[in-house]
Amino acid sequence: MNLIQFFNKEITFTEEENEVLATAFKEENYAKGTTVIQPHSFSKKVYFIEKGLLRCYYYKDGKDITHFFFDEDTFTAPLNSVFYNKEEPYGWETLEETRLRVIQYADLQELFIKYPSIQRFFFNVSLDILNAFALKLEYLQFHNAEERYTNLLETSPKILLRASLGHIASYLGITQQTLSVIRGKK
Repeated sequence: MNLIQFFNKEITFTEEENEVLATAFKEENYAKGTTVIQPHSFSKKVYFIEKGLLRCYYYKDGKDITHFFFDEDTFTAPLNSVFYNKEEPYGWETLEETRLRVIQYADLQELFIKYPSIQRFFFNVSLDILNAFALKLEYLQFHNAEERYTNLLETSPKILLRASLGHIASYLGITQQTLSVIRGKK
């Protein structure tokens, strides 16, 4: 789904608002394996994934850990940079050919002032993203490895086909060996 279709899925924007949004969000294309944001860098951009898959990751004790996956029809932003004016501890990598629509957060704030409907839309998007992170935290804290895998299978089955087993295992907080055992049972 393209950006404008996604915007109008939940709220019907006026022709003017659609035109403003289409112009404000610039298209960026990336090949598979491209680092969009380096860990410990600084970015004030908001991203919409029109096509492809992004992996948000960090390093812990020299290990590459997958924090989150963002696929089509998803908004995301480097929260530490955008909201707290700090470097972003996470890196973002494309796991397949990816098309993003990008806007500077300052430019988006100007749209919020001029078009309250856009601000309302992004408030709802923010709640959806917050909920996704809360659910991931709940599964990491209160569910075993097999339950976490089953949840991923039920909620995001496409990720299992698009990301490597190593990335999936680190996202679930388990070893690749444990993931192989769980997958063997299914």
